[in-house]
Amino acid sequence: MTTSLTLLASGYNLNTTFVVLLIVSLSLLPTGALAAEPNKTHQQKKLRFGSNGVFKILQVADMHFADGKSSPCLDVLPNQVKGCSDLNTSAFIHRMILAEKPNLIVFTGDNIFGFDATDAVKSLNAAFAPAIASNIPWTAILGNHDQESTLSREGVMKHIVGLKNTLSQVNPPEAKFIDGFGNYNVEVGGVKGSSFENKSVLNLYFLDSGDYSTVPSIPGYGWIKASQQFWFERTSSKLRKAYVSKPQPQKGPAPGLAYFHIPLPEFASFDKSNFTGVRQEGISSASVNSGFFTTMVGAGDVKAVFTGHDHLNDFCGKLTDIHLCYAGGFGYHAYGKAGWSRRARVVVATLEKLEEGGWGGVKSIKTWKRLDDHHLTTIDGQALWSKSSSGSRRKKQIPAA
Repeated sequence: MTTSLTLLASGYNLNTTFVVLLIVSLSLLPTGALAAEPNKTHQQKKLRFGSNGVFKILQVADMHFADGKSSPCLDVLPNQVKGCSDLNTSAFIHRMILAEKPNLIVFTGDNIFGFDATDAVKSLNAAFAPAIASNIPWTAILGNHDQESTLSREGVMKHIVGLKNTLSQVNPPEAKFIDGFGNYNVEVGGVKGSSFENKSVLNLYFLDSGDYSTVPSIPGYGWIKASQQFWFERTSSKLRKAYVSKPQPQKGPAPGLAYFHIPLPEFASFDKSNFTGVRQEGISSASVNSGFFTTMVGAGDVKAVFTGHDHLNDFCGKLTDIHLCYAGGFGYHAYGKAGWSRRARVVVATLEKLEEGGWGGVKSIKTWKRLDDHHLTTIDGQALWSKSSSGSRRKKQIPAA
């Protein structure tokens, strides 16, 4: 594995050198320099498919950013240790942005490693600096380590929401009560000028999977609570109703994708025969099953779930018509496996070309991963969903008498 540091040292990528200098300078700026203008709301920036009928999402999981250059890389090869730091993580983000040119960047928690971050505000600013500098819209949710520095979970999310180019929300304004911070949805509209221009053809759900259990009798990690599931069901129902209504009524719901940090217990349902990727550690889900997977199956629109948390797992498998996917560890100041490249997941949705010309709704959703090696190697290409196969749901098995 060739890390971004090696590329920097060899002069391989001048743009990478540039972004490291940019990130250092951005991290030294006052908070306001990275903040959104107060008179501009995130709702003004509406996402939609481009004229090529494609929408691409870059997922960045577990950056574990701390104090920048002084925070060393963990679990890298001996010849990569010298000079390796958080800046390698920043350089990897920049390389991915240049290579994939995503329409949206999604950060799925543990954005900073709170225990090692001296100042949460500075660490958050530096962690998101490549996304902010790219002027690409981005979203973020919380993991279990983001609040362990100088800000609470609410404080971290409020700071994220104030940064430039983000579509993140602290919580949905319509929810009078909801657990956690960073529950919200983002709609992706059809191509401008098409008959689907005013419809959300791809729905993105972001949820706070919590940090640790607050129930003394239940050990371990947090989970998605009933209040969050109620909000999800209401939001999904509203979006489904809008998609099958005029103008341009459709027969079924627009596909949805869900992003949160801690994997569901259902991630343990797979073995090597029925997933793409690798499983190199246990599934660190909550010790209780709150039923969110069943809730998503019942809603019927979510086609894939994307998480982080377990850095050495990057597999993606299908269960009851929903793909459950890890991204794999991205950050260098995070545990990993020496010789096993840091990685990122890419998801691409493609629209249907209509017979009369123009673009319709989503036709297919695909994914792959990129490694932080010399060539940003692409691995594990996989079809997640297609419109043609969406009607072929598995029939209920009736047990023999």
